This record gives sequence, C-alpha cells and structure tokens, in this order.
Amino acid sequence: MTLTRPFSVALVMGALLAGVTARATEPEVYTLDPIHTRVVVAVEHAGFSKALGTASGSTGSLWFDPADLAATRWDIAVPLTRLDFGDAKWNAAVQAASLLDAKRYPEARFVSTAVTAVDAQHARACGDLTVRGVTAPLCLDVTVNAVKRHPLPPFRRTAGFSASGMLSRKAFGLEAWPNVIGDCVELRIEAEAVRARNDEPVSSPDTAPTPTPGAPRA
Repeated sequence: MTLTRPFSVALVMGALLAGVTARATEPEVYTLDPIHTRVVVAVEHAGFSKALGTASGSTGSLWFDPADLAATRWDIAVPLTRLDFGDAKWNAAVQAASLLDAKRYPEARFVSTAVTAVDAQHARACGDLTVRGVTAPLCLDVTVNAVKRHPLPPFRRTAGFSASGMLSRKAFGLEAWPNVIGDCVELRIEAEAVRARNDEPVSSPDTAPTPTPGAPRA
C-alpha cells in the first residue's frame, strides 16, 4: 500500500511527538537529604528484647516519577560507622571485624533492580544490598508519604518515603554471636529526597562495592 504524503507526514510527526512525550515523563532525579533520612534496625538480643540501632547521614539518589512508581530507581549508601545502639561499647562490638567490619567496609549500599507499584502511594522495591562486601537480595515495602514543595526555604520540591523490610544476618556472612544476636534484622527507613536542579551532580555513590567472591547475589 502506498501512503499519501499528508498521511506519511502525519505518521512521522506522531512518532516525534510520542518520543517527546516519553522523554517528558522520564523520572526526575532526587537527591537524598542526609539530615532528614534515618535508617533503623531491630535485632533480637538473647531473646530478651530487640536492640534498636539508628544510622543518619545516608546519601544517594533516586529517579522518581509520582505518576509511575514502577519507573523509580534507588541508589543509596548508608554509613555503618554512624550506626548507633546507644552505648559506646555495644557500637564498637557491632562495628568490629567479627561483625560489620566497618573499618574496612564503612558503608552499606542498596541498588534497586525492580520496583512494582501496588497502588498510587505504595510500591515494593527489590534490589541488591551490599554489606561487608557481600551482596544479597533485599525487598522493601515503600510508602510515598508526600511529594510537594517544602514549606521552608529554599522551598525545593521534596519527596518523603517510609520503607520497611527484613534481612538475614547469615546471608551477609554475619554469623558471630548466634546465641546473643538474632539472625533476623528488621529494617525501617524514613527518607526525604529533594529534586535536583539541572546544574547539580547526581549524588549516588561513584562506584559499587565489590562483592566477596562466591557471595550470594540476587
């Protein structure tokens, strides 16, 4: 079938417009706010209680479109050297070579590989978590709390999230003190991210941690 000139021109214009629309809806880059982002871990302490540790100062970026949660991507680094259980000796024990070995591996890093939208405000983000050079899969249940202009200067567009998940210490080779420290670690994350300006660099970590040979991966 031979296309008339007006019809062929219309097809070309339609394709160009479709390309422009696709580019216009690509996720925007947001930079994690290290002051208003906190990671909380809870782990069983000899069956008596759950020890709570918090880490502030996380950095990284996310590519986020509120209208298309499945297009979201995460690249986040958590400073394990700032993990605080409320006691100096307990902090030192957790960061020692037998556990986190924070001197050699000062950060944990999560890089998403797939995000599934549940509804307009909820999604499940799965990816690779690297701790102490070992990479294993982790899935987080994420709630989008708000996406709006921040009410305080400099009035930047900000996205707020809550997330939770669970991981096994053994999956990362953290098997010390099994009679005192439980294997299951509960995660809770409260995060804020600010939309980056065009002249700002993406703040995700420059290079991925190198997994230990033979370490489990997603």
